[in-house]
Amino acid sequence: MSEFVRVEVADGIATIRLDRPKMNALSMQVQAEIADAAAEVSADSAVRAVILYGGERVFAAGADIKEMAVLGYPEMAGQSAALQASFTAVAGIPKPVVAAITGYALGGGLELALCADFRVLGESAKVGQPEILLGIIPGAGGTQRLPRLIGPAKAKDLIFTGRHMDAAEALAVGLADKVVPDAEVYQAARDMVARYAAGPAIALRAAKQAVDKGLEVDLATGLEIERLHFASLFATDDQKSGMHSFMENGPGKAVFEGR
Repeated sequence: MSEFVRVEVADGIATIRLDRPKMNALSMQVQAEIADAAAEVSADSAVRAVILYGGERVFAAGADIKEMAVLGYPEMAGQSAALQASFTAVAGIPKPVVAAITGYALGGGLELALCADFRVLGESAKVGQPEILLGIIPGAGGTQRLPRLIGPAKAKDLIFTGRHMDAAEALAVGLADKVVPDAEVYQAARDMVARYAAGPAIALRAAKQAVDKGLEVDLATGLEIERLHFASLFATDDQKSGMHSFMENGPGKAVFEGR
């Protein structure tokens, strides 16, 4: 049983809930529990979409600095690999994932949110990579996932200065996909992914993997990744259901079973 991270499933949507008072500091234990939660929702066929949520007050204000401050290079060389692995497990969830962000998503908190496919922010939310103010750099994907999302110049601005970015600016630069009143963040995230809960799970997985893996390679290799996923879906029941429904009833009326 996890102490600080729990998984709640309803209507095909799993919520990975961080609950480590007061600020959801991402200690080594929390990191391990996040990896376990990612593995759980990835393996559960009843889960069709996922929400990352830190609660009504804060998403995650960063790493546990007290825990990290006493470490030297030998310890951090190993621990940094475990940190990246836990977040990579979230990025690799083969289902649509949205981060529901209230309050602060700073440092490791923002890096965790970057592992989601989408981000919904409350109006008063603040995001940033303040590691430079501690004499270090982001170590859980901030220098890699952030520039891929918002471009290198804007990412460098956040990383070099350590400043906080508000929700309106995050929306303007593409870091946020939607901004809503603080009290509506979780429901907005559920509404965003609810459409996927009844969707073709295997096709959604293929689409996510094709996009994510394709971004890591040259165009020709990316097109081959796409082609292989595309062809493989013709072995699924959902492809037969979708196309037969289209021919008989028109678009958007197919019922998918995830097979």
